[in-house]
Amino acid sequence: MLDIKEIMDIIPHRQPFLLVDRIEELEPGVRAVGYKNVSYNEPYFQGHFPGEPVMPGVLQIEALAQVGAVAILSMEENKGKTAYFGGINSAKFKQKVVPGDVLKLECEIIKRKGPIGVGSAKATVNGKTACIAELTFAVQ
Repeated sequence: MLDIKEIMDIIPHRQPFLLVDRIEELEPGVRAVGYKNVSYNEPYFQGHFPGEPVMPGVLQIEALAQVGAVAILSMEENKGKTAYFGGINSAKFKQKVVPGDVLKLECEIIKRKGPIGVGSAKATVNGKTACIAELTFAVQ
């Protein structure tokens, strides 16, 4: 299990854009499972949406990508590098994510060729799918 400090040792993201609170499972280069505790204090809730706070789908995707980045950047040959988005495919949003939810973030690396890779990602709340996507990244 990785805490927030250990996550920040692997990926370059910082507040307010660090969207992973802990990593529960990690197989470097293969997969990672992490969590985001969704709090009403998040700055995006001020405008998304007043009176009905909903976590933006694009930030759910970003949180999934950060978990995938932990998986790929944990590999010895990638330490100190950054994983950039190369693409987002087949993204689907199944339910709202709201303050108080604990977002479980799973990303499995399904393809790798050189610095390019693809992750199959899924976010759930209480076992129900909130978001799925295929994420392409480039490590530099």
